Formats: sequence, structure tokens, C-alpha cells
Amino acid sequence: MPKDVSCLQLALHERAPGTTLTRWLYQELRRAILDRRLPPGTRLPATRDFALQYGVSRGTVVTVFEQLQAEGYLIGRVGAGTRINERLSQDVLKKPAPQPRIRKLPAPIRGLSTARPAHPFRPYEPALTEFPVKIWARVASRRLRRASSSLLAGGDPRGYAPLREAIAAYLGSSRGVNCSADTVVMVSGVQQGLDLIARLLIKPGEAVWVEDPGYFGAIAAFRQAGAKIIPVPVDEGGLSVSRGEQLCKAARAAYLTPTHQFPLGMAMPVERRIAVLKWARESGAFLIEDDYDSEYRFEGRPMPALQGLDKAGSVIFLGSFNKVLFPSLRLGYLVLPPALLDPLLALRLGVDLHPPSLDQAILCDFMTEGHLGRHIRRMRDLYANRLAALQHEARRYLAGLLDVSPIQAGLNTPGFLRNGMESRQAEQVAANHGIEAPGLDRFTLGRGQVEGLLLGFAAFDEREICRGIVTLAAALERGASSSKVRSAAPPANLATSRKTRG
Repeated sequence: MPKDVSCLQLALHERAPGTTLTRWLYQELRRAILDRRLPPGTRLPATRDFALQYGVSRGTVVTVFEQLQAEGYLIGRVGAGTRINERLSQDVLKKPAPQPRIRKLPAPIRGLSTARPAHPFRPYEPALTEFPVKIWARVASRRLRRASSSLLAGGDPRGYAPLREAIAAYLGSSRGVNCSADTVVMVSGVQQGLDLIARLLIKPGEAVWVEDPGYFGAIAAFRQAGAKIIPVPVDEGGLSVSRGEQLCKAARAAYLTPTHQFPLGMAMPVERRIAVLKWARESGAFLIEDDYDSEYRFEGRPMPALQGLDKAGSVIFLGSFNKVLFPSLRLGYLVLPPALLDPLLALRLGVDLHPPSLDQAILCDFMTEGHLGRHIRRMRDLYANRLAALQHEARRYLAGLLDVSPIQAGLNTPGFLRNGMESRQAEQVAANHGIEAPGLDRFTLGRGQVEGLLLGFAAFDEREICRGIVTLAAALERGASSSKVRSAAPPANLATSRKTRG
């Protein structure tokens, strides 16, 4: 046993401002024990002597000793004094604290501002000022007044049954999705849905096709599941199935945005849809269809979902109300092939027992009373006018600088640089002038650079759009003239296909 000591010679660190004397002394003694500056078996001075030596009250010392004794660091016996516990595991002593795995933000959103209010042309923002808050408040108030105990208790891990029935009816009529309430599962949004699907379907090392350029959230979910990411180039028809088969025919799944490709905006024609369904059926793969903003198509009828063509149970359909209504709602949904329903619910129980029932009930009332349909129709007209304003002002001020695509859907549009600048350079000079416009290169993986910017128009009225375009034009002109940049045009397959995008 180490030699007894009657006078403890222990250097203590300065007490940090705001730290109580008791907390400071406890932390210092515990640290000295774990660092073996006080070895196991060391006898501590009596509490009165300790208090005199370090200039604290005896009551403080007694409190600290009792706490350390309760946690097993000290052993006190009548007549034997107080000692450091000799049975402390060697694995505990001097064991370095475990270091957390450090994750970085996905590159596409790293450095982007999330400040409010939004500046033109933030791509992900809906027109929040146009949301019918008074109607929502009235619906919510009525629902709260008549909320039952079963509603407050939660329950079904799939979500609130009446809402799932309303969503199934809505998707069947507006999107051509073949589903019933039993195959709809509520989630907090597309990202949670992607995370659950990735962990359910993908084993570490298995391959997944992703669009290139494509949505960073899907790539992040698959990477966290240990998937091998296969970037499949996008052409005028969306994801290239033939190129995907060349790169990795036996992939486990493919993620795609067939109705409105993110971020380039084209729609997948029926021939390509049939081809990707054929590949999935023959290879046993699943198709993960992200229907992220299909409600907002400004010309013609809404394009039917890929899932409506699926006869083999290969397509998982994802959607969300977070852009249609407001982002803090945090409600989305999955439509699953029946074979995946129970496995996904079992996995979901390890994350949360069930989605928030009260918010779902409010949304259900909002839908069934017709408010959602009226809101979407109003927003469709509003966004169409804002897109037209963006395209008009772009033709007026951005000619020779940025070629804005003639898309007719969604909340944002790509613009391809025509002045020889690279995406990151253009993004930076725009940011220097107060313009939020991420470079398209943020969304690329394996393909060559796509030089351009992603411009959101939904959150900004015509006056803000006009001012923003004028500012962006000035920024791009100054940025191009102040540096020597190489001349570059968009890739031919994109530049020649813009007339066919919808």
C-alpha cells in the first residue's frame, strides 16, 4: 500500500468564474484520482486539516468527500480515515475520454447562410408570408378544443390514420400514386424518410445509384448507411439508365427525382421511366422516388409519379408538406411496397415510437376541409408569376452572363454561366453583393463541372426579383472583368436540351 500522507501536496487549478467552490473542489479531486496524481490507496487528510490547508470550509470538504465516496472514488472507514479506492479499474484510471466521430456538414450546404429573412435567390424557401396563418390557427384551435385522450396519447407508428387516408386519396387523384392508407407512413420529412430507407435497404458496401448532379441529403443518408455511391450522369431525360448499368448494373437501389430533377429541372420521359423500372425489376433493386415539389407545375397537368407505373413493388415514394405549407411543420410521408412496411416500422421504433399526432390531426382537418387544395392552387399561380418575372428580368439584364433555364415547375431554377466564370467564383461574387445563389458545382459528384447558379424565386415578390437580378448582373459583370477566367459554356447535352425541359 502506498505510504500514508498527513499533508496532501496537490496542485489545484484556478477556479473558473461562475463555478461554485464545491463543484470546483469536486472536479479537481476527481481529476487527480483519474490522472493517478492521487494513486489508489492514498490516504487523504482529515476534513478539518484539508479545509485549513486549502482555505475552504470544512462543510465544503465534507460534501465533496461524501460525493466522491458515493461514486466509488473514495473509501471511508472509522478509525482508518479516507483513502482512494484501491479497486478502481485500471481501465478507468488515465483512460482518455472517447473522442466523438466528427461529421462535417455536407459540402452543398457548407457555408450557406440560414439567416432570416431570406435574400434573393435562396433556393429552398417557400413563400412563408403567403401562408394562411389565420385559417391554420382556426383549424388548430378547433382541433385542440376537441382533442381526445387517444389523440394526445399518440399510437400508431405509421401515423394518424385519418391523415394517412387523406394523403392516399390526395396522391391517387393528383399524382397517380397507387396506394392505400395502410402503405402510407408518416415521417418528419424527406430526410428522415431517406435515413430510414437507407438503413433498412443498404448494407455497408452495397451500391446505390444517385443522380449526378443531385440532392445532397440523399447522398448523405446513403453514406451514413455505408453505401457505395455510384454517381450516374443526368442528361436531358434525367438519370441515364444505360450509363448506370455500365457503371454498376447490380446496385441495390437508385435514388431519383423523375418529375423535376434536382437541381437541373428536367422531367424524365415515359421511355426512360419504363427503362428504369425494367432495370429495377430485373436486378431486384428498389427505386427511391423523391417527389419533392411536384405540386408546383405551371403548364399543363401535373406529371404522374413513377410509382404509378410500378407493377413489381420496386418503388418507394417520398413526399413532404414542409415546402408546400411551412418548413417547421416537419411532416412528410413514405408510400412503401407492402413487403417493406413491417421491417421499416420495426426500424422506426428504434428512432421514435410514432410521429406527433396532434400536428397530424390539424393537417388532416386542413386537408379534408379543402384548405390545402386552395392554398396549393393560389401558390401555383403566385409562383408561376414569380418565375415569369425572374425569366423576364434575366433576359433583360443577364444576357451573356447567365442563361436561366425555361423550366415550368418547382421553386427554383438553374442558371448556366455564359461569361466564362466558374460556379464557385460566381457564387462568391454574388454573395459579396448580398445575393444567395449556390453554385451548381456544389451538387456534382463524378461528372465534369456544371458551371452555373441555382436561383430560387418562390420566396420573393416581383420587385425583390427585379432588384436581385440587377444586383446579380452587376456582380457577375464586375467579377468577370476583374479576373482572367476561361471561357466556358454549359455541357452540350444540357445546353441543347433546355427547350425540352418542363
